[in-house]
Amino acid sequence: MQNFLDQLSDAQKSATLSTDGPTLIIAGAGSGKTRVLTYRIAYLLSKGVAPWNILALTFTNKAAREMKERIAAIVGKERASRLWMGTFHSVFARILRVEAEKTGFPSNFTIYDSADSKSLIKSILNEMGIKEKEYKPATILSRISSAKNDLVLPVAYARDQKRLAADAASRISKIYEIYSRYMKACVKAGAMDFDDLLLNTNLLFRDYPEVLAKYQQQFGYILVDEYQDTNFSQYLIIRKLAELHHNVCVVGDDAQSIYSFRGAKIENILNFRNDYPDYKLFKLEQNYRSTQTIVNAANSIISNNKGQIQKVVFSEREREKKSEFFRPTRMLRRATLLSMIFRQKRSVTTALIQTMPYCIEPMPSRVFSRKPFAETLFPTGYMGGSRFTKERRSRMCLPICAWPLTPKMVKPSSVLLTTRQGELGKQPLIGLKPRQLTTILLSGKF
Repeated sequence: MQNFLDQLSDAQKSATLSTDGPTLIIAGAGSGKTRVLTYRIAYLLSKGVAPWNILALTFTNKAAREMKERIAAIVGKERASRLWMGTFHSVFARILRVEAEKTGFPSNFTIYDSADSKSLIKSILNEMGIKEKEYKPATILSRISSAKNDLVLPVAYARDQKRLAADAASRISKIYEIYSRYMKACVKAGAMDFDDLLLNTNLLFRDYPEVLAKYQQQFGYILVDEYQDTNFSQYLIIRKLAELHHNVCVVGDDAQSIYSFRGAKIENILNFRNDYPDYKLFKLEQNYRSTQTIVNAANSIISNNKGQIQKVVFSEREREKKSEFFRPTRMLRRATLLSMIFRQKRSVTTALIQTMPYCIEPMPSRVFSRKPFAETLFPTGYMGGSRFTKERRSRMCLPICAWPLTPKMVKPSSVLLTTRQGELGKQPLIGLKPRQLTTILLSGKF
């Protein structure tokens, strides 16, 4: 036990060892929050806490898998395998299958992905005699998803004047009726979409207090990663489950909250202190990934955020030359700047490119590459026609792009190029037209 704790800094160790009571861990980018969360779980297990009494929630299967592997290396595979660890959707799907008889769904219910949901919406539109050009399935699915994340059922939707007014303004005033038909069709097919997994868990806990009490008793310790990205539905489940023991630990960074467009509520992390007045606060402020030059640039922008939990992120890595800052307004200008940087400044310092001014929480982060000097960030909106899994996209949605440029990084094997038409593959940068540089991702194969 002592060996793995010795690998932590003083700040990380303090956050790891304080296991009882509500705990908020504010972790800047590259500060080792995953390590703290992992070692905190391993420490609980080493203290004799049963693995099935620990609920650990993440946002990606990859993160859950990597954390479980790290924990297994410390406490053994058998104990690690019995943890209730996974994404919100996978864990709550497990609960819904166990409690299926109370939900009205079979225990082997199907889980619809977005393609299945859009196909169902298309069939509903056809039944109603509505053209897809007038009611785009993607738009309808987004409105339905928003309602579910706010725990608004079809009946309540039909009385929600704000939503109805927004629908009418967009000339899609029949969404509430489509929503109702969609829900009935899912029940008939014995299927849930991803939002239903959260919605139905909330309904289960609301309608069956004995079921809620069962899981409250079981989960003596609750840990949540990326808490700033939780929506209202996720927040409410966590709040209910933690009511008995109050041993809830959330890790996140209010400066990296960028998913409001899909329902994330920054208030969840900002108001943690109000939800749990006796909470303990720990700050992980040392960035182990970036140089002080990059950290200073990010800090200067983040300081302008209105709602935030104050922290001072720093790095002990050697400073570079002064950063250069560009503010392109259109994708083509951005591509031209990238082309210029790679052609003319292949061996110079760090370049910072702000591409989405309406995102105000930039922080350096990794994309694909595990090399400490490779810091690249690109917003999802610039991914074009390429297909990326949610796990891969989740690290690519910040508005600041930052990396030290070296000749080694400009070799043909070091980049992956994508356009609106899809991946171009690995190609030399010299000679490429600006429009071909819509997106550049470091592959990490240097």
